[in-house]
Amino acid sequence: MFDYRLKVFHTVATRLSFTKASEELHISQPAVTKHIKEIEVQLETKLFDRKGTSIQLTQSGKILYEYAEKIRNIYRDLEFEISQINQQHKGKLIIGASTTVAQYILPEILAKFNSYYKDIKIELLTGNTEAISTLLKEEKIDLGIIEGESQSSYFDYKTFKEDEIVLTAKSDHPLAHKTLNIKDLSDLNLIFREQGSGTLEFIQNRLKEKGVNIHELNTVIQLGSSESIKNYLLHSDCMAFLSISTILNELKNNVLTVIDIKNFSIERDFHFILPKGEQSELIELFLRFAE
Repeated sequence: MFDYRLKVFHTVATRLSFTKASEELHISQPAVTKHIKEIEVQLETKLFDRKGTSIQLTQSGKILYEYAEKIRNIYRDLEFEISQINQQHKGKLIIGASTTVAQYILPEILAKFNSYYKDIKIELLTGNTEAISTLLKEEKIDLGIIEGESQSSYFDYKTFKEDEIVLTAKSDHPLAHKTLNIKDLSDLNLIFREQGSGTLEFIQNRLKEKGVNIHELNTVIQLGSSESIKNYLLHSDCMAFLSISTILNELKNNVLTVIDIKNFSIERDFHFILPKGEQSELIELFLRFAE
């Protein structure tokens, strides 16, 4: 039900990229531009400013984004509430989530879930992808949500949400708004996540495909969370590969920026990780809600 033009705008505003929005929505970039132009004409305002190869929301764009979020949530609530009429659910669900998912994606979902299902108690355990897999194997959690690429025959995997890992630096970095080549990484001071991190695994694998050995890059420090990395970036000229989900507020406030690398991107999916076989009613309910 979410008005399609608003959906296009919301996607561009979230991604801060017409190209990424066209890929996510499976429409052409000119079609994305057309929808944005139509909104700008209707509202008689400009929604985006271009700065080099990147775009930023104007003040009008920021206001529209806030209302687009509200409208999207209202439609989601309407559809879900109608679908749940006359159903009652009780019990407890223990969820394990890797760090990025737990910090930046799950809180909104869990808050909304609790507002609908007050008799279902949720417990959330957080760790890196490796730790969450271990908890599920030991039956200490009911389901997990992970960001790693490796998969085990012990579990079933189900796609949860698309994500992208981008090279990030503070907005006034000397290389801000420049496009790098993959070979330029060897000249940079870089920060990475800790061993066992699903994000680190993805970065390492994608770089390897391009002939880059992550162990030969200049790693200044490895830190255990995206928050630590973001704060470190603000006080240095280092760069880091981070999930786009972790830096949306910093991009909108022009605190951090994305550094483009020519002909290189790291796209991935977050996954539900589940015990083999048929799932309980509570797990199925949560899966449907989160999707």
